[in-house]
Amino acid sequence: MNNVRLARSIVGEREAAAVAQILIGDGYLGMGAEVQRFETELAAFLGVPAGHVVCVNSGTAAVMLATQAVVSPGDEVLVQSLTFVATFQALQAAGAVPVACEVLPETATIDLADAARRITPRTRAIMPVHYASNPGDLDAIYRFAAEHGLRVIEDAAHAFGCTHRGRLIGSFGDVQCFSFDGIKNITSGEGGAVVSADPLVLERVKDARLLGIERDTERRFAGQRSWEFDVKRPGHRCHMSNVLAAIGRVQLQRFAGEFAPQRVALARRYRELLAPIPGLALFATDLGPIVPHLQPVRVLGGRRDALRAHLQAAGVETGIHYKPNHLLTLFGGGRISLPVTEQVYGELLSLPLHPGLQPADVERVCTAVRDFFQSN
Repeated sequence: MNNVRLARSIVGEREAAAVAQILIGDGYLGMGAEVQRFETELAAFLGVPAGHVVCVNSGTAAVMLATQAVVSPGDEVLVQSLTFVATFQALQAAGAVPVACEVLPETATIDLADAARRITPRTRAIMPVHYASNPGDLDAIYRFAAEHGLRVIEDAAHAFGCTHRGRLIGSFGDVQCFSFDGIKNITSGEGGAVVSADPLVLERVKDARLLGIERDTERRFAGQRSWEFDVKRPGHRCHMSNVLAAIGRVQLQRFAGEFAPQRVALARRYRELLAPIPGLALFATDLGPIVPHLQPVRVLGGRRDALRAHLQAAGVETGIHYKPNHLLTLFGGGRISLPVTEQVYGELLSLPLHPGLQPADVERVCTAVRDFFQSN
């Protein structure tokens, strides 16, 4: 019997044809008109003005450039420790200092009470991470930011297509960062985007993705290059290519009618089958408004690793999202203690979830989980 894969890219002939058009028909592989079309279509999907979306070559680049646009070197950014290391690496690459905070065990999103205790005169922003696509209490986060005079940079890498109180993530707020890597809610192969209504943020991100060359975006979209230019701020080679944008445009067309309902239906079936099992705890998630990128569970009683081994033997791939960053050598190596985060980390296990999964696969996974607890 084949393994049940944890995650996979769902691409096919339409994506291949779009890439072939760029490779053979267009012949210009770098950043050009196809990227502009993808940005325009993303803006239309989100319901924001054209120009408020800036595509880059990864979600990590999106976080780095957004942070660089709103804080200065040495400024502190409050961020939960339970996130992929890309978040912390991007903050550090932007010259910011990530300040690791606790999470709420019910949602694995940032604990604002803990974050408040970590504010210093150098704190300039808060970065809520939409863990497993859940934005948490964004209203409370924005009230917190307003109270303390902070910018909000949302790490929405998991949350493309999700809504909060009826509004799409990215259609409101300060700054949002999306990821379009191979296994996200939509993919462009690799890629990401920064969304904001702040014209200064947009200008800085547009320039910084092209090595800081001022106003080079407009020339690239017209099929030209800048030969005489100025550079006033640090920049990076972070622009999206036409090849990646071509994949992303097809994926965007497939999201609402295909990917979103499939992910939600699979996650609902998981919830139905797993909720009655003693020894498991499920995160609070409003499926439907939240289109889940991951299917994490908490395995209680110190049995996470044993369950993981049992599932592996049953041909079910699993993951652990994520090792807390405050435990990594580069970011402190455990110099501070975050007991809630560390407990949740020791319980976390991600089960397979992707639009290529069949309902029978979910049944198989849940049967293996139930068998483990019945025999233990």
